[in-house]
Amino acid sequence: MPDRPAVPREMVSRLGALLATFPECVEEDAWTGVRWRVGQSTVAHVFGGEDQLFRIVFRTEPGEVMAFERLGPPYFKSSWGENVVGLLLDDTTDWEELGELLTDSYCLQAPQHLAEQVPRPDLADR
Repeated sequence: MPDRPAVPREMVSRLGALLATFPECVEEDAWTGVRWRVGQSTVAHVFGGEDQLFRIVFRTEPGEVMAFERLGPPYFKSSWGENVVGLLLDDTTDWEELGELLTDSYCLQAPQHLAEQVPRPDLADR
């Protein structure tokens, strides 16, 4: 079975720059790849798969999981939790959209007093 590749430093840096803007969001090495947490809750986790492709998983509202499943690639339902979905990262990744998804993930995982400090676009504008 092939090994999982290390996540490219540029990718970790790009994600880290975004996630570091959230209060008390900390980057750390994970069992594979890198994750960002607030307290003990994981906000996002980027990793390389045995297929040599890179993915990021994050939290979403439970009611949105099915919508991501129906969208299909590059999105996928993760087995890491009921409200965990993922995105295949490649040259076509929409980083602005990913930023919005990671903002939502942070706000779901963070204590309310921290989530309230994060500006969020009006959901009606999406």
